[in-house]
Amino acid sequence: MSYKTISKAANDESLAQRGKAAYAKEGHVEQPDAAWYAMRWAIAADPSIEPPYASAVAANNPDPGGDESVITDGMLLAAVTAHPYTPPPGP
Repeated sequence: MSYKTISKAANDESLAQRGKAAYAKEGHVEQPDAAWYAMRWAIAADPSIEPPYASAVAANNPDPGGDESVITDGMLLAAVTAHPYTPPPGP
């Protein structure tokens, strides 16, 4: 585990786009951008995401967050399911 790797994953635009899609389809949220932004650190540190992401970074993969052979849709679904988003209460 590396905090640098977690930070890189949390700020990876390719992973963000895939994560937003996962929240939109599987997380049943109306605002997938807000869901991803709120939960991205937890997902980046998730034990199903961080190790393969770190391995891909170490192997100089140019797009670890977008490479579905590094983080599969199933892995991303598991992380979204493990870290559900609850919007803050409205006015």
